[in-house]
Amino acid sequence: MDIQWQKSSFSTDSEGNCLELAEVGDEILLRESDNGDVIIRTSRAKLRAFFRGVEAREFDRFTE
Repeated sequence: MDIQWQKSSFSTDSEGNCLELAEVGDEILLRESDNGDVIIRTSRAKLRAFFRGVEAREFDRFTE
C-alpha cells in the first residue's frame, strides 16, 4: 500500500520538526518524519476534536 504523507508548510527538514499525516480508509495516520516506524492511528472525529483544542489554545503550555 502506497501511503501519501503530508506535512505542514511550517515544518522544515533542517530543524527535524516534521509531523506528517496521511489518510488510509477511514483512519488518519500521524508520524514524525524522523521516526517513520512509529505511527499513530486515529479517527477523523478524534483528530478534529484535537485540532479544536489547538485552536482554543488548550495545549499552549506544551510549546512554551
